[in-house]
Amino acid sequence: MGFADKLKSLFIVEEAGSAKKATTKSATKEATGKKPTPKSSPTPTKEVAATVSSQPLEGKPTAKFMEIFFGAMEKHNLDGFDYLEFKQSLKSLEKMPMDEQTRYQSAFAMAKTMGATPQKLIDAAAHYLKVLLHEEKKFEQALENQRARQIGGREKQIKDLEVGIQQKAQHIKKLTQEIEQSQKQLAGIKSEISGAVSKVETTKNNFIASYNVVVSQIQSDVENMKKYLK
Repeated sequence: MGFADKLKSLFIVEEAGSAKKATTKSATKEATGKKPTPKSSPTPTKEVAATVSSQPLEGKPTAKFMEIFFGAMEKHNLDGFDYLEFKQSLKSLEKMPMDEQTRYQSAFAMAKTMGATPQKLIDAAAHYLKVLLHEEKKFEQALENQRARQIGGREKQIKDLEVGIQQKAQHIKKLTQEIEQSQKQLAGIKSEISGAVSKVETTKNNFIASYNVVVSQIQSDVENMKKYLK
């Protein structure tokens, strides 16, 4: 079994093993003297936040990230008997019928024969926490770069689309107003044409009526003149 595989057997977190998660947190507390403070995720921008669920997604350990952590710890493994070897001793005593205090004291009894002291073990654990903190910072930088590529670019695209939609909406509004104005103008012209047609027809009819009266009188006079003037 390789060193990385040994690390897996020491630190692997089972999905349903809440007790094991608590043990891992306890070991971290032992090494640092305080509980690790979880870092808050970067706040999504206003545009993206509108599309993100209000319920945060729950994370779970993945083989990919565990491999990264184990690889970093393996690369920076201290020489001699240190925290990792002590952790292995603790692991081997897990199935023994003893409480946590006895298990730690039993593992340390063997560690002392290898030159270990409580302070050396705590310092070694702090060393690995620094290694993991360095990996966290590298991940945060990579995450920011990925966020800039995958989210920042999309935010600009959203903004551009919103501006385009607003401009088109304003253009549609302007066209609608122009159509309404043209429709009013068209209705007015039609009304004017209707009035003009009525006026023309009236004038025409009046002309014909007047013409008929005059022509009729002249024709009557002609007939009378033929009749009476000889």
